[in-house]
Amino acid sequence: MTTTPDAARILDIATGYMASKQLFEASRIGLFAAIAAGADTVPAIAERTGVSERVAQILADAMAGKGLLTRADGRYALESDTAAYLAGESSALDLAPFLTFLGEISYPHWLQFGHTVDTTEPGDLQMDDARWGTFMAGVMTYNALHAQEFGRLVDLSAATNALDFGGLSAGFALEAMKRNAGLRATFVYAPGFEGGVAEAIEAAGVADRAVVETADTATAQPQGAYDAVLANHVIHRFSAEENAQIFRNLRAAALPGATLTVLDFFLDDDASQRGIDALHAGEYLVIDGTIVYPEAQVRGWLADAGWEVREKIALPASPRVLLATAV
Repeated sequence: MTTTPDAARILDIATGYMASKQLFEASRIGLFAAIAAGADTVPAIAERTGVSERVAQILADAMAGKGLLTRADGRYALESDTAAYLAGESSALDLAPFLTFLGEISYPHWLQFGHTVDTTEPGDLQMDDARWGTFMAGVMTYNALHAQEFGRLVDLSAATNALDFGGLSAGFALEAMKRNAGLRATFVYAPGFEGGVAEAIEAAGVADRAVVETADTATAQPQGAYDAVLANHVIHRFSAEENAQIFRNLRAAALPGATLTVLDFFLDDDASQRGIDALHAGEYLVIDGTIVYPEAQVRGWLADAGWEVREKIALPASPRVLLATAV
């Protein structure tokens, strides 16, 4: 007899939005923080969060079913990753602003994805000041996670003079500077970003090792002799022609043997596609029309500009990093 495959994988994907929405609401009402503070039964969770016991149980059971909580004898506890990222002020990095962005900005925006599929046009964000605040708080929180993993897994300990170029967050260079007391950095960002970059540098306590400059990312020609260059969260925002020129301009500012980091999501050419990258191809398109490029295309730009890729690092729950050497 021929075995019929089951449909579990299909249904898990198809009902994924149910888990997402319950995660967003659990975060919004403070369920994880409540449990971290000792509210481990349904009545206690309901009292602490201000929802009904029925809702408290639905959300707690759903999060237990997805592995974010444990449940034994009617009591709930946080798993270690939940405690690290979802428990509010006690978290190592509180991802609640990112979940708020997903729930209030990204998720509703995906309801326009049918139009995007038919037209290749992004949806209408209909942004006002409040929504922009939610958008930026969420994106910068997600970037903070990327920067944390970047600092942990990308070794720039040999560098002394870094260029952080055109990104969306100073956190990557600041993580490297935290781990390398001898590293100085020049931050070249698009106009409008310099205030936030300067504030982040001051908060990190490395103002004596940092310089902030402004220039248009697509056309800037940085001056210097850098042994490390960071182009993180850059390429998805620009065209293929602009990216090719950016890498040529960065090579002109780098010493032979310098390290370049290119952090972004990439599409794979082999048989196995990393899921989070492919999902972000849709997210970037429906949100604002930006692009997740094939890795092979990015490697081509790098090679043409005088950079040789030596390693690829996948950051957990984050983009990947191509590490290249100036040749």
